[in-house]
Amino acid sequence: MSTTATQKSYKSAFIFLTMLFFLWGFITVLVDSLIPRLKDVFEMSYAKTVLVQFAFFVAFFVFSLPAGFLLSKIGYKKGIILGLLTMAFGCLLFYPAASYRAFPVFLVGYFTLAGGITILQVAANPYVALLGSEAGASSRLNLSQAFNSLGTTLAPIVGALFLLSDSVKSSTEINGLNATEKVEYYMAEAATVQTPFLLIAGFIAILALVFSYIKLPKLLQESPKGGYGALLKNKLMIMGALCIFVYVGAEVSIGSFLVNYFSDMNLAPLIAQNETMMQIANTIASTFNKTFSGSDPKSLLGIFVIFYWGGAMIGRFVGAYLTRILAPGKVLGIFAFFAIAMILISINTTGLLSMWSILAVGLFNSIMFPTIFTLSLEGLGDLKAQASGLLCMAIVGGAIIPFAFGNLIDGFGFQTAFLLSILCYAYILFFGFVKSKKG
Repeated sequence: MSTTATQKSYKSAFIFLTMLFFLWGFITVLVDSLIPRLKDVFEMSYAKTVLVQFAFFVAFFVFSLPAGFLLSKIGYKKGIILGLLTMAFGCLLFYPAASYRAFPVFLVGYFTLAGGITILQVAANPYVALLGSEAGASSRLNLSQAFNSLGTTLAPIVGALFLLSDSVKSSTEINGLNATEKVEYYMAEAATVQTPFLLIAGFIAILALVFSYIKLPKLLQESPKGGYGALLKNKLMIMGALCIFVYVGAEVSIGSFLVNYFSDMNLAPLIAQNETMMQIANTIASTFNKTFSGSDPKSLLGIFVIFYWGGAMIGRFVGAYLTRILAPGKVLGIFAFFAIAMILISINTTGLLSMWSILAVGLFNSIMFPTIFTLSLEGLGDLKAQASGLLCMAIVGGAIIPFAFGNLIDGFGFQTAFLLSILCYAYILFFGFVKSKKG
């Protein structure tokens, strides 16, 4: 194949793979939007509600190493198609789960959906880096991850306007309805969840069909035997995996409970009385021809979650520049320090200052995953592919830490629970300090 043809092949593959980054970012955060709704529908504690995130992120632990093995056997293209079809099936499971109000089926759906995303994660991160020169690998990965952030930014809008947009009745209120009213209520409730995920399943299926026809360059190389044993003896690699674990856990803990945190502070009336805040909310909502006049408070609060994930998108572009002019470990430590500062401000203040400071944590989260990932792979040579699988396994922190976070909220309140997040960012700061010294 000529150089020009190869470059064209790489460019096409990069464009389609970047669509995958957007897709899994969008779906991952859309899961967060369902959490406050499921809490109301099933009248559950915070700890039980976070089982949604547990089912979603534990799949990364279960599927990461098998996904790496599978890709080595069937190749990236078939692996990506399998991952997409698995995701589509997971979305389709939400249909019966919503129809029968069956929480266990929701959990199975999330687990299946995450299994598909795991296959894509394990494949896409190293694959994008290989699509071209080594010198441009960081740039390509940052660009793909920026589209991932675009997905995480748009998802809260869709979630707030379509999943949190009406009031959920309590079991007492439902028992007060007659038979016809109950059927109508259950059907309306089911449709609110079913429609968005049916559309997503259809889009994913189309994307799988597209991938079955496009040509992807064959870049997969056989990993050396005994690689995992060598990696487990690598102190800095293990520190990096733990860093991914606590980072994803902290990010998901905050993102999952923002609406509940704002509700706990009773911010909806404060926002409704603030002309500037309502103007911001309605400007965002107008994108979908909606307005917040007389809307459910959770929907109004949920729309502001866009700033948590949007900050991560903006920060990723800024961070991409900073990591070119400063040591990446140093930049990581600085961002972790400011994340801690924002949490401390939030838990020690009230009102809009508390709200905006916790949303600002998203800005400082921005560079953490790609920077930790890159720092952890430094100097590993042929072991990088296997190291990527181990690092993706560490994403299970998004299941375990939010579960602990939810239990702390139930037992002691949000202020105490946020101390766990501070500990997570403190370790990230430490890792950044260690890597900057090593560099």
